[in-house]
Amino acid sequence: MRTPRLGALAAAVLLGTGLLTAPATAAADAAPPSPTPAAAQEAGDTIVHLFQWNWDSVAAECVDFLGPRGYGGVQVSPPQEHVVVPTAEGGNHPWWQDYQPVSYRIDNTRRGTAEEFRNMVETCADQGVRIYVDAVINHMTGPRENEGPGSAGTDWELYEYPDLFGDGEASYTYEDFGPCYETIENWQDKEEVQNCQLLGLADLNTGDPEVRAQIVRYLNGLVALGVGGFRVDASKHVPEDDMGAIIGALDEVPGFGGAPRVYHEVYGDQTIPYTAYTPYGQVTNFDHQRNLASSFADGNIADLTSMPDFGGLTGDESVVFVDNHDTQRYEPTLTYLDGDRYHLATAFMLAHPYGTPVVMSSYDFRGNVSEGPPSVGEVDGNPAGWITADSDCSGSDWVCEHRNETVAGMVSFRNAVEGTDLTERLRDGSARVAFDRGETGFAAFNASGQAWSLSAPTSLPDGAYDNAAGPGTATVADGRVTAAVPAEGALALHVGGECEEGCDGGGEGPGEPGTLTATVETRPGQEVHVVGSTPELGSWEPANGVRLSTDADTYPEWRGNVDIAPDAEWKLVRVDTDGTADWEPGDNRVGPAAAVTWGRG
Repeated sequence: MRTPRLGALAAAVLLGTGLLTAPATAAADAAPPSPTPAAAQEAGDTIVHLFQWNWDSVAAECVDFLGPRGYGGVQVSPPQEHVVVPTAEGGNHPWWQDYQPVSYRIDNTRRGTAEEFRNMVETCADQGVRIYVDAVINHMTGPRENEGPGSAGTDWELYEYPDLFGDGEASYTYEDFGPCYETIENWQDKEEVQNCQLLGLADLNTGDPEVRAQIVRYLNGLVALGVGGFRVDASKHVPEDDMGAIIGALDEVPGFGGAPRVYHEVYGDQTIPYTAYTPYGQVTNFDHQRNLASSFADGNIADLTSMPDFGGLTGDESVVFVDNHDTQRYEPTLTYLDGDRYHLATAFMLAHPYGTPVVMSSYDFRGNVSEGPPSVGEVDGNPAGWITADSDCSGSDWVCEHRNETVAGMVSFRNAVEGTDLTERLRDGSARVAFDRGETGFAAFNASGQAWSLSAPTSLPDGAYDNAAGPGTATVADGRVTAAVPAEGALALHVGGECEEGCDGGGEGPGEPGTLTATVETRPGQEVHVVGSTPELGSWEPANGVRLSTDADTYPEWRGNVDIAPDAEWKLVRVDTDGTADWEPGDNRVGPAAAVTWGRG
């Protein structure tokens, strides 16, 4: 293996990404991106994982939604050249092929070109939004399963990767892997876990300084483009000292300044605890994820106000989430398919001070756990296989959980209460709880099927406030919040979110009769009706239920004025032009609601 020239010129770093093909002297004209100071100040710590989104779509989302809503970062899928693994004839390419690097070039993946990647980084930085790259540094590919080259056209074989950066300066050969060339079998043996092959993938010998030099060159090439940090894939399979040497060699981020934020994917256990990697960044806290998801799935949430140091990780050391691209496929405790309860759990995560939150944003993989992202198919002359389609949150293919009204509103709540402590104010059984965040915020969560008539003390200043977690307003008077929290819903009030109009705290407030907003995807010609046990709701006859309306600008949100009695049972129903009724699955809803979601089944 030949070692590249490292650190001499910024041009060498940029060339190492595969972005530039001009002579090194041209790099002096490539200014690093700089975030606008106003946007950077407004952005908080919330990260959204735009799983498998293409680079152009991420850039557009930073401008249209993430920056204005206060999201602070985007986790993007791996940008390096990947294998191209077709499935059955006519089928999509699996999502996991992107986690098998062929080289460290970013010239071309199914999500776009190097120039599109760079534009994405710059565009998001201008909105104060950092790009966090999902970095695959533990391994390269598995055994060859296809006939063609990598996504950027590189020919390769297992353990033989001839041109890592597209400039002829570096390669990996058989000696750069191991020292164990067998698949991990004993997960209680630390040496085997860290030195043998994960799922048969060629395990890089990160104990070799020359191997680490290539990894550092790749990561620093991305940092030079303005990438703000990394989610390091499969960190526990890289020995701690090797990881420390790699992370310690990273450059400062231009524009944002300081070292890149790094968080490590670690499934902590007795063999390799989470805390083994805290000297080198934050750690994905799967113990917290399992507890949060299962508690909300069971409707047993009141005790979550007091968070232990899950897995020995403090909140500052933890990256937290309700689900990610792996758990929603293989451990689906709570996902977007669970509708309101899932969004409520995500809102709670954002309201709680423990950890740095990552909000999942998915595509509909339709029960096929290997299904790749929505695609436009093959493009002539492009070796990357099926090319990822632009993300469209108004359609059925992209789920876009981060745009849910409850979730998106809680990002602004989190930003407003940053740095404050949590004080529990009220609990009503195990499914309902309310708390203050210092003197700047108040939040209440109702994981039950009935509206909650809430009256709780608060340190929030008296006044009228918009509900950050959905429609409606609430008033704080004499140090108390009195409001109705909808079934499967939340109330979130914060300083800076004072109500400016329609501020009576009633009428269309949470859980009271008034406007109902239902997020439901339909086929052309279908209508959405609210059908229930009272005559006002059609007495369980879909044709007689309350018809909601939508248009091209608001779809898939359907709205209507619906009078729902406190004890009325009801459901959403899709009604076809011929009268065929498609009933919402699960238990009946009970009582008033202001905003609901019908998760896909």
